[in-house]
Amino acid sequence: MVAAMETAAKLHLDQVSMTFNTPAGPLVALAPTTLAVVPGRLISLIGPRGCGKSTIFNILAGVLRPTAGRVVIDGVDSTGITGRVGYMLKRDLLLPWRSVLDNVVLGMEARGLSLREARHRALPLLRRYGLAGFENLHPNALSGDMRQRVALLRTLLCGTDVILLDEPFAAFDAETKLAMQDWLLDLWADFGKTALFVTRDVDEAIYLSDEVCVMATGPGRIAETIAVPIARPRQRHDVLAPEFIAIKERCLELLAVDHNPVGEAA
Repeated sequence: MVAAMETAAKLHLDQVSMTFNTPAGPLVALAPTTLAVVPGRLISLIGPRGCGKSTIFNILAGVLRPTAGRVVIDGVDSTGITGRVGYMLKRDLLLPWRSVLDNVVLGMEARGLSLREARHRALPLLRRYGLAGFENLHPNALSGDMRQRVALLRTLLCGTDVILLDEPFAAFDAETKLAMQDWLLDLWADFGKTALFVTRDVDEAIYLSDEVCVMATGPGRIAETIAVPIARPRQRHDVLAPEFIAIKERCLELLAVDHNPVGEAA
């Protein structure tokens, strides 16, 4: 059964758990968690502080080795191995001394492409995805949403099939956030990546995702995974659809439950 799940999944968390040793004793940040993501799907994780969202992302990125369990990518045990996923944090982390174009190509350079070849590949994509005319500017000349566009395109071009997006639009006002969500969906559809998306915004999670994983604390775990049966491409009026509203009500119901949190691990 597990072998069959791993074969079908691009990304598979197999009974992954994480316990931290603290001065007060062991802290279970993540209970044994299993999650299988098939290729090309976008899955959102939502939940309160301390539910293990960031712990899962750090384990997937290979920067944190779980106490137990495995991370399997493309059928290969990738537990504790870095470089198997693209990881975009809340902050854009653009290099201030490099131009927009040269920030976008960082991942390709890391894979061994020459700067000239990487620029040649990236330039048409900058023009296609709304960054034309910004190629030679430096990050300090950009607005916050433009910086995030650069950072997201850099993540998509890093050469991995799986990307992790950690609240990339949390700092934006409502209007900008809506525009960025639609821009992300366009890129995701074109690139065909498998994506995990962390957000605290229930509407955002439902609108973007094929499935929403609602997490709980005490200890951190996936309380329920909810499929989003709304056809793609998504339209803004979909947020008024009965299916959308029903999923939102269920998410809010789960988030409102008192899960007796035992710690503050993110």
